[in-house]
Amino acid sequence: MQKQNEYDNRRKKTLRWGYFFAIGALCTFVLFLTRIVILQNTNVQEIKDDYINSNFRTATLKAARGNLFASDGSILATTVMRYDIYLDFKTIKDSVYNNNILALTDSLGKMFAKPRMEFRKKFDEQKKKKNQYYSLVKGLDFDQYDRIRNFPIFKKGKNKGGFIVERNYKRELATTEIGSGTIGIDNGELKSGLEGAFSKYLSGVDGSRYEQRLNSSQWKPIDYWKVSEPVDGQDVYTTLDLRIQDIAHSALQKQLINFEAKHGTVIVMEVATGKVRAMVNLRQTEPGVYKDAYNYAIKDNIEPGSTFKVVSLLAAMDDGFIDENTTVNVGNGNWIYAKQKISDGHGGGTYDISDVLAKSSNVGTAKLITKYYAEKPEIFLDHLRRWKLFDKMDIELPGITKPNNLTPKNKRWNAGALASISFGYGTNINLLQLTTFYNGVANGGKMLKPLFIDKIMKDGKTVFQAKQDVLVNKMASEKAIQMMTSALTKAVEKGTGRSIFTPNLKMAGKTGTARFEYWLPGPMKYRASFAGFYPADNPKYTCYVMISEPNTAFGFYGGTVSAPVFKEIAGKTFLKTPQNIDKEMLVDRKVNLNKMVEPNVKIAVNNKQMPNVIGLIGKNAIPQLENLGYRVSFKGVGRIKEQFPLEGTKINKNQRLYLTLQN
Repeated sequence: MQKQNEYDNRRKKTLRWGYFFAIGALCTFVLFLTRIVILQNTNVQEIKDDYINSNFRTATLKAARGNLFASDGSILATTVMRYDIYLDFKTIKDSVYNNNILALTDSLGKMFAKPRMEFRKKFDEQKKKKNQYYSLVKGLDFDQYDRIRNFPIFKKGKNKGGFIVERNYKRELATTEIGSGTIGIDNGELKSGLEGAFSKYLSGVDGSRYEQRLNSSQWKPIDYWKVSEPVDGQDVYTTLDLRIQDIAHSALQKQLINFEAKHGTVIVMEVATGKVRAMVNLRQTEPGVYKDAYNYAIKDNIEPGSTFKVVSLLAAMDDGFIDENTTVNVGNGNWIYAKQKISDGHGGGTYDISDVLAKSSNVGTAKLITKYYAEKPEIFLDHLRRWKLFDKMDIELPGITKPNNLTPKNKRWNAGALASISFGYGTNINLLQLTTFYNGVANGGKMLKPLFIDKIMKDGKTVFQAKQDVLVNKMASEKAIQMMTSALTKAVEKGTGRSIFTPNLKMAGKTGTARFEYWLPGPMKYRASFAGFYPADNPKYTCYVMISEPNTAFGFYGGTVSAPVFKEIAGKTFLKTPQNIDKEMLVDRKVNLNKMVEPNVKIAVNNKQMPNVIGLIGKNAIPQLENLGYRVSFKGVGRIKEQFPLEGTKINKNQRLYLTLQN
């Protein structure tokens, strides 16, 4: 009986627990079903917005921008790696922190020349707060990064030492003075110069990764959720010749200082190819100080003055109205036409056509052009259209202006307009367009589009090679081109450009002295110009020089102010041993050119073997080696004279390379 009672009690107890379990399971099942119903009727996007999107984000991994090179392979602009260091104090164990904090702060104090206790105080505060993304230092180069990552605690890495590294790319110009305005920038908001022009090639393709929010202002990268790797940009080789660029910069700067001018421009173009070998724009920022900060060559339309007479007279030569036997009587140098006074400032009597250009006669030019085109000015203007002087140039550089020429359809056109246009007023055009015209004359009548890009390379392979683009195949008859070349040569030998004549280099060119803002009260303002090419009998380079607002007390004529700059550039770029050029013109004051000019060499490490870098310029070679991930220690300046390891030695990414540089 007693056993039966025990059995019944156990059975009741078991059933009771079974009921409890069944009821619990049923409740769980009901809750599960309820949750499903709730989720099905809940805005999932709202949950995503409230939690996921507010705590996680996709961040951009910037691609390394490609290098910008001069035509000879010298680096103009390059991208270097910079390292930002953050600390996650939450991951650092207390024992690790307490045992190593003294040694760590001591190392940091020595590296950054700060008191050790300053770091200790900050670190203790952040450790107490369990800060997971404390910014320690930003912008370290590779050597600094390599040093700091081996400090106590940090050498344990991210997971145990809380050492977080953010790698960023920084754009650096190899030259900040020569051509910085021409090289330009691309910071995402502003694009200018070569950097802006070729940004689509240089930029590459950005990657992305996930980041997790730590607090209201800090995000921590989650490396293992990386979405895509960035694709680095391509390398662009420009047409700029760094040696010619420096010569042009130095010559222009010296003359701007001498004449206390406001700004100036030089363009040097290779005749046979249209490649722009130099483009310098300098403006005064304070007395005696000039910066290359604005591209006057393409962004400003100006009335060119007398350099435009070449355009006018070539039109008449091509139409057969004038030849080498044509003469014109300029009288005493003053002429009234359509109630406007045209003046040369000097008399001359009867000029032949070469004298009109050589002596830069406004009267002679206006008389000839109005004689043949006054009744039908559109015939004259059609020459300008054919020579693309009405068109906006299709070039890579952003910001180029479209010419603004007065025509009979314009309300401002009057009976005297054609005469004014003939000697460079009533027409507004940028200097690059005028240089292109002169280059066409130098090239036997074939006008070429200006080239700023030579080639594009990716991973050592050429993916694009620039080719000539002919704008006008035949500007004028062969006779007209020869006649114009002869007249421009005479202008240097016996005319307004005779101050730069030298028997060692035959030059052809035209001076220009243009007034501007002449309708405003106050002292007269001038632009002094010289445009031409050399050698005249077999042209290699075309050069245009313009200097704006020289101090009139020192001079303002093109032959006085701008022609000497042309002569200096011509002498230094073409003559190996010039004999009749002032010695001071042959001295490079700004930079040692031997440091700037470098063969077209790009460093590559093949099969993990040390390349031969002896003879290369240090400032070109060192950034390349660092970008490849090597640590570089060097001493001295100039070219690399010694290297260790030697060529062919096996090297690793974490190995230090030692270089000795010497001028």
